[in-house]
Amino acid sequence: MDLSTKYLGLSLKNPIIAAASPLSTQVDSVKELEDNGTAAVVMYSLFEEQINHEAQELDHFLSQGESFAEALSYFPEPAEFHNLQAEEYLDQIAKLKKTVDIPIIGSLNGVSAGGWMEWAKKIQDAGADALELNIFYIPTDPEMTAGKVETMYLDALKTVKSNVSIPVSLKLNPYFSAFANFAGKLSEAGADGLVLFNRFFQPDINLENLTVQHDMELSRPYDLRLAVRWLAILSGQTNCSLAATNGIHTGEDVLKVIMAGADAAMTASELIKNGPGRVKEMLDYMSQWMEKREYNSIEEMKGSMSYAKVAEPAAYTRANYMKTLQSYV
Repeated sequence: MDLSTKYLGLSLKNPIIAAASPLSTQVDSVKELEDNGTAAVVMYSLFEEQINHEAQELDHFLSQGESFAEALSYFPEPAEFHNLQAEEYLDQIAKLKKTVDIPIIGSLNGVSAGGWMEWAKKIQDAGADALELNIFYIPTDPEMTAGKVETMYLDALKTVKSNVSIPVSLKLNPYFSAFANFAGKLSEAGADGLVLFNRFFQPDINLENLTVQHDMELSRPYDLRLAVRWLAILSGQTNCSLAATNGIHTGEDVLKVIMAGADAAMTASELIKNGPGRVKEMLDYMSQWMEKREYNSIEEMKGSMSYAKVAEPAAYTRANYMKTLQSYV
């Protein structure tokens, strides 16, 4: 079976990409992912807060006190300092590029306009083959309109694109009021790819100590269905590469998103829970399924179950809602 695909213009040996996770913090674990067939790896996220934090701290200490005032002349401006974690992030990219042959995709997570966006160029210079821009934002201001939120994303994309020549994808949440329209705007603004969907970790209330708490939970297969719907709708309607994430646990899941229209499938929870060996098992299942149904390649099946190609496209829209309710007895 020809499992190869193209994502962000990168030639991949198959559609399975290790999504951003702690697995990319260790060179050995990334090598193990590669050995088991993983086609590319998205680095763990570098956060805007990490980049800004130490510069702010350093500014405070260098600007306070007189005991070392003379020494200040020997220091560069605080803006020239960078968070140690951020510098280590660049080192990790360089190490991975020396160790593995598969593409390494950087991940930059932020929201506000600022110097953190300049790190896209640093990530590129460290050797990353592409960049995933993850804008994690919840608009709490009632004065902020949907249009302003979209503009914020578009401005961030344009700023990052102006600093790099490598492909840039956006990892998005599903909460935009007119998602298909917004996807088109992102494509026009220069997005090379869209990753569907980012998972907002929902807070809970602890009734014992009356605090808001955050618990990390791995994804479940059901979480994938929202991405399947929008992949199917967007397939053929955007120039962006499409990738699915959040809920991919099996070879079946990978096949579903490819048939919906994705170029790649990103998984993290399954690998964290069951190890890199799961990639090989997923690929084996895909090959067997394709052979049984006489598919010769991933490209042959890509988008075959998209909104534009299925016999009943309404199944992806309102009809899906009605039939689901009617089927429950």
